[in-house]
This record gives sequence, structure tokens and C-alpha cells, in this order.
Amino acid sequence: MKEMEEMEKEMQEKEAREGDEETWVHDSSVDHRGRLPLRASTGVWKAALFIITIEFSERLSYFGIATNLITYLTRVIHQDLKTAAKSVNYWAGVTTLMPLIGGFLADAYTGRFPIILVSSLVYLVGLSLLTMSQLIPSLRPCDSSSPCSRTRKVHEVVLFLALYLISIGTGGHKPCLESFGADQFDDNHAEERKKKMSYFNWWNFALCCGLLLGVTIIVYVQDYVSWGVADLVLTVTMAVTIGTFYTGRSYYRYLAPEGSPLTPLLQVLVAAIRKRNLPHPSSPDSLFEASASESSHKRLLHHTNRLRFFDKAAILEGGEELSSGEKYDPWRLATVTQVEEMKLVLNMIPIWLTSLPFGVCVAQASTFFIKQGVAMDRRIGGGGHSFEIPAASTYALGAVGMIISVTIYEKLLVPFLRKSTGNERGINILQRIGFGMIFSVAAMSVAAFVEAKRLRMWKHDILTQGRAMTKPSMSVFWLAPQFLILGLGDGFTLVGLQEYFYDQVPDSMRSLGIAIYLSVIGGGSFLSSFLITIVDHVTRRADGSGEGWVGKDLNSSRLDRFYWLLAAINLVTLCVYVAIARRYTYKNVQRRVVVVSDCRENGEEDHEARG
Repeated sequence: MKEMEEMEKEMQEKEAREGDEETWVHDSSVDHRGRLPLRASTGVWKAALFIITIEFSERLSYFGIATNLITYLTRVIHQDLKTAAKSVNYWAGVTTLMPLIGGFLADAYTGRFPIILVSSLVYLVGLSLLTMSQLIPSLRPCDSSSPCSRTRKVHEVVLFLALYLISIGTGGHKPCLESFGADQFDDNHAEERKKKMSYFNWWNFALCCGLLLGVTIIVYVQDYVSWGVADLVLTVTMAVTIGTFYTGRSYYRYLAPEGSPLTPLLQVLVAAIRKRNLPHPSSPDSLFEASASESSHKRLLHHTNRLRFFDKAAILEGGEELSSGEKYDPWRLATVTQVEEMKLVLNMIPIWLTSLPFGVCVAQASTFFIKQGVAMDRRIGGGGHSFEIPAASTYALGAVGMIISVTIYEKLLVPFLRKSTGNERGINILQRIGFGMIFSVAAMSVAAFVEAKRLRMWKHDILTQGRAMTKPSMSVFWLAPQFLILGLGDGFTLVGLQEYFYDQVPDSMRSLGIAIYLSVIGGGSFLSSFLITIVDHVTRRADGSGEGWVGKDLNSSRLDRFYWLLAAINLVTLCVYVAIARRYTYKNVQRRVVVVSDCRENGEEDHEARG
């Protein structure tokens, strides 16, 4: 009878606890007043929509500038093709590597919301300066009354100052905004966890919509109305969405910074080196771990058998035991969770390195692909009613491809694969990333075929029209396949990388995780510039005429061979990536879930089950 009463009491306590979890959010977040968030009135989509709105505006601005920048540098600043491509790649590289600093500051010291707000204002200053460089007479490229054969130095200074202010703004904006949006979904709540799986897909859908408008409407205004008017539109749009983002502050859930996320990793390394002569523990149960009550503010991780050297950091020396709450030296003893976080970070390095060639392919879309469009027939219609498409607007085809792949994946593939595999995600993250890498090989191969055909057509046009040729005969829509294929790949690889670097980093490094994802694109841009320099140098020496694969203009170059080189590099890297992904061990969380316990023995199974 007494046992029955105790069981009934436990059941009542469990029901009360679950009812409390349904009312309040217990994931260590707080509301805008620093109190425990009420689940019904904070977070999820009601908060995420405010965050996605400002992301739409930022992507509108970034792609409106980035995709047509090479055209501006060659047409207005008068840089040659090689110099302009390097300038764009350097700027894109800095823009996508700066988030490493912003992400670190947010995770360690400030939290995400303040960094987003400040960096958005810096971004707005950069856009305002860009607008001033076009509308203030003394800052314009040259006098409007004369042809712009030589650009004023002051305009170049103001232009690049504005561009790199935008880079600094992106440094805080990009890593924090996406992870701040993901923070609005509680991982320990089954229903919110499912919504979070869709969050990254719809985030990228909104991103693509901003991209699509940026490379069509904004680029059209730049080419056929005025660069200044286009910059003014971007500035006003950013100002409005910053205000919108700020008004949603009462709906957000805020995670407090936990100090430098790098310090625990360094402590694990030091502790493991100090105990390097100790034998490996016979059982993971003998390793030190903080109790659940001591770690109520953070998730604990299960032990894995990879990189076992670092397990020594969690060995209790000399048979010592620590009582609950007893202090210990973190430079001599680490918890199993800290050791596993160190393993997570180290396991990411091969994935990051093998993703870089995909980033190189992405860099081609905003540089050489656009310049190919400039050299092709962009007219739609005939006679006096023809309309010429801006060259940078061809980039929209990549956005269309990404929207198609994200929509098909979310609405068709995931429901089907969930039923067939029993996995909440459909397929695991690394499979999704690898599938997208196949598209990069295909895109570069198609680009090589198209460019070889364009060069043959150009030579034919020279023969038929003479050196004064004004109408290329090859349509710009020949570029559609390479843009669409690369866009389809983006929908798998880039979205997968976002999810991977947010999900698999230690919980205290999630802004930095998004920054690491962005560094794949930034590193790809720098690597693209490096490859251009090396390829140009090597091929000039190999060719007796002194002409390399990347010349001063498109028609004196052999970009088709450069594209074949990229296809080969991506194919080799894909094989290496598959070998790494097959051996990968996912984060294995000891879960405190509202509905059911979700702690698995196998890390990959746990990861897949929770998405």
C-alpha cells in the first residue's frame, strides 16, 4: 500500500513537472526582462519571423552589391578582369571571415542581440556612405558632364571604406542573427525541436527571396537608372527592417554569454597533456562528470570512443573522489562533457577543409559567371521591343535553383524519407552536404562546356562581323544550367553546413559555429583568388605566347580549362569527404525532454532522432 502511494506521488510530481515545462522554457534562456520565458508568448515562429525579416533585408543589400560589383569595378573604376575578380574575392572573403570575430564576442561576452543591433547599425552606416559616394557631387566617380574615363581617387577611397564597413557589419550580423533565430526553439521540447528542423530551410528560403530581388530589381536599377538610387533603396530598406527587428524584442528568448568558449577547450588539452602517461580508463564510467544538478544550465554529453587521448583529462588521479559541489582545478581535471566538446571541435576540422572547394565554386558565380554574361547576348524579344537583361541578374537563376531544392527537400523528400528511414531529418546532415557537393562537380563541368562553346562562337562572330563586333550571337541563357545546378547544390550543401556547424559545435559556441560555416565561403573566396594567381602564373610560363588561362579580358582567357580544374578538385575532395563522413561520430546529448527521455547509446542515432 505504501509503495503504491509513493508511485502515485512520483506520477503526480512528474505530471506537475511536465505541466511546468509546457508553461515555461527551461533551456537557460530568459525573456527581455531577464525572467524565465513563458512558452506561449515567446520564441518559435512569432519571434523567428522578426529575425528572418532583417535577414531578408541584409541579403537584399549584400547580393545587390556583391553580384554587380565586378561590373562596377571594370566599367566605372576601370580595373582589368583579373584585378577586379581578386578585388571581389578579397572583399567577399573578408566579409565572410569577419563573423569569426563577431561570433566569438557574442558567445563570450555580449550575447547575440546586442551584437546584432550594433553591427546592423554599422552596416547601415556603410550603406549610407555608399549612397553618399554616388549622390554627393564631390564624392562621385567623376563629373557627370564628362565621360568617366578616369575615376577620382576620393571616390575609390569612399567606395572601399563603405564596402569594408559593410564587411564589419556582416561580421556581427551574420553569425549571431541565424543562431539567435535558432535559439527561439527549445531543443528539449519535442514539438519545438521539429519546428527547428524546418527553421533552417525556411531561413534559406527567405534568404533566397532577398537574393532574388537583389540580383533582379536592385541590379536593374543600378544598370538602367542609377547606382545612387539603388544604394538609397538598400539604405532605406535596411533602416526600416532594423526598426522592425527591434520592435520584436519582447518576443525573443535570450541566452546569456558563458565566457570564452575557447578556455574550456584549452583546459582539456592542458589536463590531457599533464596526464599523458596515465593508462586509458578501462570504462567510461570511471571518468569524471558533473552531476545533472550542478549542470542544470547546460546539456551533458555522452562519452564516445573517438580521440581517446583526451579522455585522460577526465581521469580522477590516485583513486580520488569528488563529492557533489566540491571545487576542482579545471586545468587539471575536465568533465566528460568538456572532453566531448573538444572532440566535436576537432572532428569539424576535416569537414571544414573538405568543404572549401565547394566554397571556391560558389565564388565563381559572383565573378566569372557574371563576366561571362556581360560577353553574351542578353536581349529578350526582337525588333524595337527588345529588353536587355543586366548581366548580374543571371545570378537569380542560382537563387531559383536553391529555392527549388529547399522546397522539394522540405515538402517532398523529408516526409518520404522520414517514413522510410525512421529518421526525423530524413537523412543525416553530412549525407545532405555530400549530396550537394555532387552538384558542384556537375556545375563546373557544364560551365567548362559552355565557356568553350562561347569562345568558339566569339571567334565565329569576329570572322563574320569583324573586330568591331557589337552583337554576340550566343544567348546568355546558355548560362542557366550552370547557375541552376550550382543553386540546387547550395540548397543541399550550404543549408546542410549551416545546420551542421550550428548543431555540432558545443552549445556555448553556436554563434561561432555559424561564423565557421560562413568561413567556408570566405575561405573559398580567398582560395579562389589564390588559385587564379597560381594558375595564371603557371599557365603563362607553360604557354610560349605568354597568355595564361586568366587574361586581362574574358576573350583572351581560357576559363573553360580553369572550370575543368575546379571540377577535378571538387571530385577528388568529394571522395575524401565521403570517407570522413562515413566515420564521423555525431554529438551525443543526454537529453532532458518534456515528453520522453531521448538519451541513446549511439551518438549518430541520438543526433538523427533529434535532428
